[in-house]
Amino acid sequence: MNPNPEHQRATRFNRTGWWLLLTAFALTIAVYWPGLSGGFLFDDYPNIVDNHGVQPQDASFSSLVEAALSSPSSEFKRPLASLSFAANYLTTGIDPYWMKLTNLTIHLLNGLLVFLLARALLSSVSMGAHRAHDAATRSRTEHTPTKVRADMVAALIAAGWMLLPINLTGVLYVVQRMESMANLFVLLGLLGYVEGRHRMLAATQSGVPGPHQIVLSSEIRGFILCLGSIVACTGVGVLAKETAVMLPLYAVLIEWAVFQFHTRTGERDNRLLGVFLVLLLLPMVLGLVWLLPQVFEPAYWSTRDFGLRTRLLSEARVVVDYIRWTLLPTPDALSFYHDDFHISTGLLTPWTTFACIVLLGTLTVLMIWLRGRKPLTALGLALFLGCQLLTGTILPLELIYEHRNYFASFGLLLVIVPLLAVPRTSNFALPRQVLLAGLFLCWTALTAFTSYAWGNPLRLAEDLASRAPQSPRAQYELGRTYIIYSHYEPTSPFTSLAYAPLEKAALLPNSSILPEQALIFMNARMHLPLKDAWWDSLTTKLKERRPGVQDESSLGALTQCAHEQRCNLPTDRMMQAFMAALSHPDPSARLLATYGDYAWSELGDHALGERMIADAVRAAPTEPAYLITQVRMLAALGRDAEAKQALKRLESLNIGGRLNSGLTELRALPSLH
Repeated sequence: MNPNPEHQRATRFNRTGWWLLLTAFALTIAVYWPGLSGGFLFDDYPNIVDNHGVQPQDASFSSLVEAALSSPSSEFKRPLASLSFAANYLTTGIDPYWMKLTNLTIHLLNGLLVFLLARALLSSVSMGAHRAHDAATRSRTEHTPTKVRADMVAALIAAGWMLLPINLTGVLYVVQRMESMANLFVLLGLLGYVEGRHRMLAATQSGVPGPHQIVLSSEIRGFILCLGSIVACTGVGVLAKETAVMLPLYAVLIEWAVFQFHTRTGERDNRLLGVFLVLLLLPMVLGLVWLLPQVFEPAYWSTRDFGLRTRLLSEARVVVDYIRWTLLPTPDALSFYHDDFHISTGLLTPWTTFACIVLLGTLTVLMIWLRGRKPLTALGLALFLGCQLLTGTILPLELIYEHRNYFASFGLLLVIVPLLAVPRTSNFALPRQVLLAGLFLCWTALTAFTSYAWGNPLRLAEDLASRAPQSPRAQYELGRTYIIYSHYEPTSPFTSLAYAPLEKAALLPNSSILPEQALIFMNARMHLPLKDAWWDSLTTKLKERRPGVQDESSLGALTQCAHEQRCNLPTDRMMQAFMAALSHPDPSARLLATYGDYAWSELGDHALGERMIADAVRAAPTEPAYLITQVRMLAALGRDAEAKQALKRLESLNIGGRLNSGLTELRALPSLH
């Protein structure tokens, strides 16, 4: 029998979707390849470069446990991501190239899952939730035009998502493997949920007669797949980063927009309502009950220059910016450092605050209105807005980070790509297709340009400083990079280049003491004069506001440089800086420990040093580093009984043997035998 010409054409078009996806993979690799040769940046240092926990000497159980629990980014430690960094170190050392290549591999895997998920959603919406599985259970050789278009549009969504400039930091910013790895399980969980829903609807839609128990078995298997996908993938995903906790919300949004909680007979499925009550609503309520009392306490926001009200006002503008940066990005918008953002202090300060609130409200109403008319568009808006609920509301996180849109950008592409990737017979098909092609060209070009900049530390620092001329962090990073390239040689051309961006950064609003610290550090290392203006500026900033993480890191760097006898720093100036930092109530454990280290090693005041480290231990009793220092100090002071008590507390923190090496060294101290 001659093959059906329609069937041959449909099969050919169906394969086109896969070929398009493979082409997108190749283009993504080509675009990102120049960026793999770059170095580490910003939070890569505390999480990887300076974190010896993820640099194990062997793959022993205790070493891996220590690696898993070593992240300073979160109280939850993100063990899966930390273990992946340790695996990179064990195989290729601290070389950032291989870590970035691992990130690219994860990004491509996520691209494949985006394709499969988008295809499943497109097919479900196109055929109707109750007919979705009907098409899937036909002969595998049967391909409807709807199925063909779903494959091609899904491939375009995946291609756009992999090439979006806003997602670049999820690949080339090594530490953001936490985000991409968490979303690997989010996408896998959503794909499993959609497939489970198809199976739940399969028995009646298939039209295949059979015993009633077979129908129920198919339903139960589908329900178990839905439940298992949410529970298992959320559980594993949060081990990479807490953002995976949003998986149940994304699943309920898919249910709301696509399947609408229908059973195979068209009735409401109370089982699914129960699942989301237990897995989403109940944890959310419990979390809010625990969190809300803290949110309204001023101390909760003490480390930020904004409060709850100003954060919520500002985030309205930030979320609208995310939409623009995702779909119509520009280099100055995607500047990586966003500390030059002006916080909203009122509905009309600036006026765009109110305008953005109105726009977000309009999008929410539009999302609800489109649910029955354009469910995929409604779903895309819901996923984008829902993704912002964790990082853009009441948690005291920094206001802006591009990587927070790694999943949210998928929602926006669900809105845009199906609208523009239309058949030639559709209204205004050519203008829509041209616009889509223009967007792809824009996304690919900017990602390629940015990836090239990321391929060299100096090139990247200069690029980011030019993108954000009013950003203290960007200017500081440029000056710091010049210092690194100078190798602390006074005659190096890079030495003279370092002063201008650092002094500019020091004068910019809301800057930390990092620029002053870098200037003092550089000149002290090169035995050049230290300007009084640098010390005055540093001390004034520490007096005027509570020290942040960067300020504490700066004081720690100066203390270490003095301790290692590489910097001859005036004691009176250092003491002024510490007193200014400690003048604020409830100093952090890190600041107390840093001052204790300086008092012990530089002032020779061992009693003061021990008191400060004791305060640090009280402020952070589960942090092993402070207890280790306390044991050493007590042993050196001959207070053996107290040292042994501190050692016992440290031993109680030795989960999985992660502190074995440190404990062995401490037990070898003569006074602790």
